[in-house]
Amino acid sequence: MANEILGTDVVVQIGIIVRDIEKTAKDFAEFFGVEVPQIIETEEYEKTHTEYRGKPTNARAKLAFFRNFKNIEIELIEPDENPSTWREFLETHGEGIHHIGVFVKNMDEKIENLKKEGIEVVQKGDYTGGRYAYMDSTDKLKFILELLENF
Repeated sequence: MANEILGTDVVVQIGIIVRDIEKTAKDFAEFFGVEVPQIIETEEYEKTHTEYRGKPTNARAKLAFFRNFKNIEIELIEPDENPSTWREFLETHGEGIHHIGVFVKNMDEKIENLKKEGIEVVQKGDYTGGRYAYMDSTDKLKFILELLENF
């Protein structure tokens, strides 16, 4: 079914919400025997056009991408205090796995397919080279699904 709705059955990313990205990235790198990746900060609203629950937000986050694994990327996310799915998750659940990500083509079509399944957009925005949409699939799937579309 996922292949029909999303056009893919390949999970490419697991996103984990953390309170202290520097410490967690170091601990993660030590545990897996890899280098600590560069920690970056998301861009401001003028570049990201981030919307959370249908409204513009100035939410930003620190990110670290572990790309050392053969078949999946691990993303650590430390949210700022602005309203976002990241902040909501941290305040509601604490640290932990926030989303599973997949690459898609024709994101708008995929969003409409998911809406027909009762899965709505919780947050979306742009990044250099693409865009993302977090879909609130927690009732059905017990996690947030992230759609990633690179240009």
